[in-house]
Amino acid sequence: MSETPPSPASPVPGGLRELKKRRTYAAISEAAIRLFLERGFDAVSVAEVAAAAEVSKPTLFRYFPAKEDLALHRFADHEDEPARVVRAGREQGSGPLDALERHFLRGLAERDPITGLCDDPEVLAYQRMLYGTESLVARLHTYTRRSDAALAAALGSGGDEGPDVRARLAAGQVGVVLRTLAEENWRRIEHAGESADAVHPGAVRAAEFAFGQLRDGIAQ
Repeated sequence: MSETPPSPASPVPGGLRELKKRRTYAAISEAAIRLFLERGFDAVSVAEVAAAAEVSKPTLFRYFPAKEDLALHRFADHEDEPARVVRAGREQGSGPLDALERHFLRGLAERDPITGLCDDPEVLAYQRMLYGTESLVARLHTYTRRSDAALAAALGSGGDEGPDVRARLAAGQVGVVLRTLAEENWRRIEHAGESADAVHPGAVRAAEFAFGQLRDGIAQ
């Protein structure tokens, strides 16, 4: 879920200035998450995060409007991922659900934390902090709403008024499926004490079943 800035040799839209902004953005959030995991989200002030990241408070707030956003940038990195997957799939001649299913199964195989199938201790500590902090859970809904809206736009257009109701319903169903699958994988690792490797076969079956249900109700 963390962002890896491109190397200086890699072409970056906007050039070196944009590269510097992206690195500053990631550095501030990583400093914040480190403090949050050490002491707890509520025990760390924004001023302390700014000092740890060696930036001023005004600079910090230019990148992160709210304290909660400091902890959630890893989700922000994935906010438009389903929409991007759908658009890329169409370019390759794949239907939306086929593209999304392949992407999710690949994430399971790679133990991508966004799928919930990751037993790395640092990732588990981050997830405990997230789901154990009410203000972070509430703020997370903002990201999921934007993700669903982006996916609806990718699934279909309603002209000037935005995606039509069918696209919004489809996006909502896909979003719920992806989040439910990830939460179940995380539950089995965090609460049942299973390893990611042990959970993987069942996670694959659950994903295939879930996307099968979506195909029964969502026309591609």
